[in-house]
Order: sequence, then C-alpha cells, then structure tokens
Amino acid sequence: MTETQSSDPISTGLQRVAKKAKESPGLAFTTLAHHITVDLLRVAHRRTRKDGAVGIDGQTSADFEQDLESNLQSLIDRAKSGRYRAPAVRRVLIPKGDGRTRPIGIPTHEDKVLQRGVAMVLESIYEQDFLPCSYGFRPQRSAHGALGALREG
Repeated sequence: MTETQSSDPISTGLQRVAKKAKESPGLAFTTLAHHITVDLLRVAHRRTRKDGAVGIDGQTSADFEQDLESNLQSLIDRAKSGRYRAPAVRRVLIPKGDGRTRPIGIPTHEDKVLQRGVAMVLESIYEQDFLPCSYGFRPQRSAHGALGALREG
C-alpha cells in the first residue's frame, strides 16, 4: 500500500488550529512552532518520498531511518533553538527535449522532512481558505480531478 497524505492522522493540536482558522478567517496566528514535534516530523518522514534523489550530504532515506528517533530529535532541537541552517541544495541539470538543460535543486532528506513538517502546520491553516472548486497544489486534489469536475459540470 502506498502512503498518502491522509494515511496519517494530523495531531489534535493541528485539528484545533484548522478549526480555529475555519471559524475565524481573519485571525492572525502568531506562534506555531510548538506544533512542530517529533511526532509530526515522524509523520512528515513517512510522507516524504523514499526513492527521491539524495541531497548534497549523500544521505538516503534508509540512512536517515537507521537512527530515526535520534535524527528527528536532533532536527527538532536544532530547529526550535534557531541553530538549524538549511544545508546547500544540490544542483542538477536535467536535459530537455530540445537539447537544453533545466536546473533543479535537491535538498537533503533531513531538510525535506522539516519542510514537509512546516508545510503540514501551515496547510492546517491555509487549507481552510480554499473553496471546494480550487484544485491547484492542494492535498487530495490534482489536475485530473479538476478536469473531472469540469466534465461533470
């Protein structure tokens, strides 16, 4: 079975944040860092592609998993203390059909996990602002879903 974004339940705290965002659209959230926990990063790690290219440090997902709890605790400690600095992104040139190349950046696995964790927290707030007919870059939504909705409408 493949992992989906709905495979893991979001924390009760994030459910409360989502509810508050839905009930009070004009509310400005001032602190959210306390929602980034080891449990949230564990879920973020599960949702991160395991077969993706490695970053500049050469660490694979399997390498990161060898001491997962320690790695997640170290990551959260550094992020919350302000000592975390995103490592350099590995630049790769992807060939295009016309002979040119397109540059892409590949972050480290650890950075991907933290980015996904932060995105999960922010998503709990901003997802409340979207209408059901909005499909761009949203969880459980795709261009195929948008086309299907157009066909039905």
